[in-house]
Amino acid sequence: MRKIQQYIKESIQELKQVTWPTWEELKGSTMVVMLFSVVMGVYIAGLDVGLSWIVDKIMGRG
Repeated sequence: MRKIQQYIKESIQELKQVTWPTWEELKGSTMVVMLFSVVMGVYIAGLDVGLSWIVDKIMGRG
């Protein structure tokens, strides 16, 4: 039980040292992540469609 209490106490001390982002920084970072996710999703979908088309042509389908 003592180790758990010590762990919680140290965790709280560490969290007090954290520099939390401002609301504006948080919104900006969130937008960057969302934009990157959409761009990568479109890229991967396009790659999937393109490679599927190539494989279909090689296999004589479609």
